Amino acid sequence: MAKPADVSTKRLISLAPNNWVKWVTQIPDVIAGEILNSEFQWISRESDVLIRAESKEYGQFMVLNELQLRYKSELPRRMRAYAGLAEEKYKLPTYPVLINILKTGDAEIPTRYESNLAGLQVRQDYRVINLWEVDVKIALEQPLPSLLPFVPILKGGEDESIIREALRLLQADEQLNQLETVLAFFATFVLDSSLVQEIMRWDMTVLRESPWYQEILQQGMQQGMQQGEQQGERKDRLSSIELCLEVKFGNEGLRFIPKISQISDLETLKTIQRSILTVESLEELRGCLKSF
Repeated sequence: MAKPADVSTKRLISLAPNNWVKWVTQIPDVIAGEILNSEFQWISRESDVLIRAESKEYGQFMVLNELQLRYKSELPRRMRAYAGLAEEKYKLPTYPVLINILKTGDAEIPTRYESNLAGLQVRQDYRVINLWEVDVKIALEQPLPSLLPFVPILKGGEDESIIREALRLLQADEQLNQLETVLAFFATFVLDSSLVQEIMRWDMTVLRESPWYQEILQQGMQQGMQQGEQQGERKDRLSSIELCLEVKFGNEGLRFIPKISQISDLETLKTIQRSILTVESLEELRGCLKSF
């Protein structure tokens, strides 16, 4: 059985900080230093990682890494706040990077925060990296082990043979093999759960106990709760239910969507979403849906 994985952002980036910093900044001669404390007086988040860096052209600066499962509309303002707090604390300029893991839609993701109040302007630029736009060859051919767990959602990484190769690379390195559950989690977005189980050769309960699984399942639930409170947000509620079904049961769970989509009452949809979180099997879920 796979070991519990340390899947924190700091853990992933610390696998090869030099190569990570070169990749996110595109500065060829940059050298990564220590990973700094990203806790500020009012803000502390596991998804933020600050790295002290240096290059001949730019001197000393910090790379602020913000890793997000899904893009949220408040992130531009957050990037501005984090960059300012980091610069105030360490007295160094900051290179902010927003890395989005899962695609939420086709809308273009902004690369800056801007505001203008009575002629007073504020602007914070930051680099955006969307993992679904990153070529999988970067993870497999370049020494970027931090990207290996994300192979299934990288561009061109959905093939079974490529996922097996990523798994081989993870299992061959003692520093990386604990990230197997992260790879499995993202593999369920592109392969049937039964095939993922066969590839990983362990019970899928290991995956459902992983922090990534729990986080995205709760995120889907919270998103639905917030959107369901607003009148006329049935489409968003159904989207959240679809996400929960896919994460918990894979493609088999998505077979319930046509029936659930026929339900118009928001309270009923909310009850169904809660049921998805509590049931243990597809048969149990099917029984719950019979009452609606």
